[in-house]
Amino acid sequence: MLSDAVSFLGILVALGALIAMAYRGWSVLFLAPALAMIAASFSGYPMLASWTQIFMVAAAGFLAQFFPLFLLGAIFAKLMNDSGSVRSIADAMIGWLGSGRAIMAVVLAGAILTYGGVSLFVAFFVLVPMAQALFRAGNIPRRLVPATIILGTSTFTMTALPGTPAIQNVIPMPFFGTSIYAAPGLGLIAAIIMLAVGLGWLLRAQAAAALRQEGYDPSLSPAAPVDSARMREHTTTASTFDPAEMDKGAPTDDCPSLGIAFLPIGVMIGCNLILSLWLFPTWDAPFLAEPLWGSTSLGAVAGIWSVTAALMIATLAIILCNRGRLVSLRDSIDSGANAAVLPIISVASLVGFGAVIAALPAFHMIRDWVLGMGGGPLVSLAVATNLLAALTGSASGGLTIALEALGPTYMDIAAQTGTDPAIMHRVAVIGSGTLDILPHNGAIVTLLALSGVTHRESYLDIAMAGIVSSLAALVAVILIGSMAGSF
Repeated sequence: MLSDAVSFLGILVALGALIAMAYRGWSVLFLAPALAMIAASFSGYPMLASWTQIFMVAAAGFLAQFFPLFLLGAIFAKLMNDSGSVRSIADAMIGWLGSGRAIMAVVLAGAILTYGGVSLFVAFFVLVPMAQALFRAGNIPRRLVPATIILGTSTFTMTALPGTPAIQNVIPMPFFGTSIYAAPGLGLIAAIIMLAVGLGWLLRAQAAAALRQEGYDPSLSPAAPVDSARMREHTTTASTFDPAEMDKGAPTDDCPSLGIAFLPIGVMIGCNLILSLWLFPTWDAPFLAEPLWGSTSLGAVAGIWSVTAALMIATLAIILCNRGRLVSLRDSIDSGANAAVLPIISVASLVGFGAVIAALPAFHMIRDWVLGMGGGPLVSLAVATNLLAALTGSASGGLTIALEALGPTYMDIAAQTGTDPAIMHRVAVIGSGTLDILPHNGAIVTLLALSGVTHRESYLDIAMAGIVSSLAALVAVILIGSMAGSF
């Protein structure tokens, strides 16, 4: 083996190339294995063996564990869109709050959709034109549209609110044996902080713009087509829905009533709650210890089962309530199923890349640095998830890489120190959703393109509403959790 210094150089080269090339729209499907092999070669590892025996094993493990959630989540989102339910909910927010409270209307609409299980990109597709219409009517600067949508879709409903079905809230469950309701009190506190900080900034920015007499600029740049190759590559590492499938299927022009539109969301939230907190915790499943069923335990799979079953039941509810509106059910389901494939393969590729990096000799220096920093395990866990999410531009990819590499270590620390794994779950999830919102994040690139604005015009507001609000919540959760424990 070569020296640790050369091995560490290989890690830096691979990570730097991943960030630079992914930002320019190169496919992660190619970048991840290619750069993983380059990093392995710096350590003297055989490249082909690194690809097939480390990279692919980790990627396949992620695929096997989370594909049902990606598949059902994408189908659910597509059916919600094609049935007109997403549009009904968005229109209701406009009717309730109007252009006078446009920012609040867009944030609330985004929060309801994403907490209800609608994929991030599907929400973007509906919210962008809605926000533009509201901001134009209220004479609010169009540069605030992306930040407003990010606050409603990618902060408190993605990482903080207990019970959110976002994939980021699901990933830690098999590592920590927790549920999507882990540390609910801390999650609610974090959600309130995110909303307060983000909304405070946006309303302050709106007021400051009014004083400068800066209004809505009608000369919008043309939005990028949703099926453009570059947008697909950016989006699929940051969302669970392939944008190329957005215009496929058969959307209806006959939107349902608000009650019908909300029903599947209520079904999913209710089923998640019952299955996670009451049914599965009382269920005895000794057969899971047998090799046929993976030699696992109910605690390791119950969380994923809860979300999977809830999505299945909620999807059935959409079909039953909107059968007449879903003019081609087969096309809508096929499109939703296809929309799940590229995102999960892309994120799985990032996981495989992380597995190769974690196997290199120099990784022990990174691990020791992370675990040895002051502040205790919650601080080091937050730093690890933040850094990896930032480097990959993917909250789910960065979170999985961090937990694959360090999850067992943190569980050992939890056992030794008496720390509740639930608080580690919540810290890890919130940590993954902070610095992932850097300029190279696929969701940011996609949202700016759809909105017809640039990084220069809108990124400061995105950073304040998305990053600063989430970092404030993360600090609060660590401080409160360190003193009061998980609740």
